[in-house]
Amino acid sequence: MATILVIDDNTAVLHALQTLFSLEGHQVIGCSQLTQVLLLLERPIDLVLQDMNFAKGEMSGEQGRALFYQIKQRRPDLPVILMTAWASLDMVVELVKAGAADYIAKPWDDQRLLTTVNTMLQLGAVKQQQQQLAAREQERQAQFHGKDLCGLVYASTKMEQVLQMALQLAPTHAAVLITGENGTGKEGIAQVLHANSTRRSQPFIKVNMGALPADLMEAELFGAEAGAYTGLGKTRIGRFEAADGGTLFLDEIGNLSLAGQMKLLRVLQTGDFERLGSSQTRHVDVRVVSATNADLTKAIAQGSFRQDLYYRLNVVELHLAPLSQRLDDILPLARHFLPKQKTLSSAAEQALLAYAWPGNVRELQNVCQRAALLAQGDQLEPADLNLPTQTSLAATPDKKERSLDDIDKTQIEQVLAACDGVISRAAKQLGITRQALYRRMEFYGIADR
Repeated sequence: MATILVIDDNTAVLHALQTLFSLEGHQVIGCSQLTQVLLLLERPIDLVLQDMNFAKGEMSGEQGRALFYQIKQRRPDLPVILMTAWASLDMVVELVKAGAADYIAKPWDDQRLLTTVNTMLQLGAVKQQQQQLAAREQERQAQFHGKDLCGLVYASTKMEQVLQMALQLAPTHAAVLITGENGTGKEGIAQVLHANSTRRSQPFIKVNMGALPADLMEAELFGAEAGAYTGLGKTRIGRFEAADGGTLFLDEIGNLSLAGQMKLLRVLQTGDFERLGSSQTRHVDVRVVSATNADLTKAIAQGSFRQDLYYRLNVVELHLAPLSQRLDDILPLARHFLPKQKTLSSAAEQALLAYAWPGNVRELQNVCQRAALLAQGDQLEPADLNLPTQTSLAATPDKKERSLDDIDKTQIEQVLAACDGVISRAAKQLGITRQALYRRMEFYGIADR
């Protein structure tokens, strides 16, 4: 419901227009005295409908002209529709150029008048929404002024809240555990933590625990002396040494063995460790940021993850919601992933918003890259996106983890083709581990190229 101010010295006209707009659900304020107009403009008015002549025998329109400029001076963005039977064409053109929304001749046609008023109200609502979004964006930019967001693209409140907390934690030395599904952007948040810390000029070392064989994890993290295991001909520097003075990001921390967890706990407590095959104790100053898509409390209950390590890693937890719960992020991310010459049609945008994105941001990136390569034109349509029809927000329940049948055979084949058969790249695009991809390939009978 909108509030319309009708200004006319004829009470019969005021009554007729009040009846007309009231039937449409609008609130109408009638005014027949020019001296009251500026006072009424202090109220929340959405649109003004004003006559051009207010004195008996007056037909020049000068009174209406003066009133129009007064209204525009007081409320520049308020739409004003002019309405009169007596006014020169030159004056009408002048006032329209000066910002009048439209001109309606008396006697008016009810349907045309309603159409004009409703159109102006809709445009006003859109403009107001745009102004609110612009104001919010300015506030957001001011809030993060001087901060390094590492190129993160977002528009959702949930992501903004995570960034606020990450920037608050960045200058501290607190261990941070980033949780969330595969492909939600956990590594990006880890980079923000490092880039805005006092360690920003020191190394930022990433380790994907899920991609390391269990028997090599300790050597990868803590290093190994020559001959510590078969095939190692020279000393290997571990990731903790490489990250000395900086930040070590341990992704998929839940995959670390119990033996590795014990050593990690010691490093977190004292900064001390030994390379594999060495008795010499070394010391490092490293901030550890870890991430997981697993439920570590469940792993603790099952005995596969140490509770004391969990508390060391989880001084503060940052949780990233799945993309299906961050709808405002989908279109900005899609536009970011697409080449500049490629645009999304309205139907394509709706298709992106309706899809459930089980693979989160990684899957969105893959869809956009594939569509940009295969689409014939510069404007992408839903068919170019080639989204699975069975996975929509309406049909997909909330999930804790991905099951074997949540990625169909066609999707796996398409991603493998796009990645030239490279399993590690395909698994990353799908948001699953290589082992999980191999299991699905075996299940569907897809040959490894």
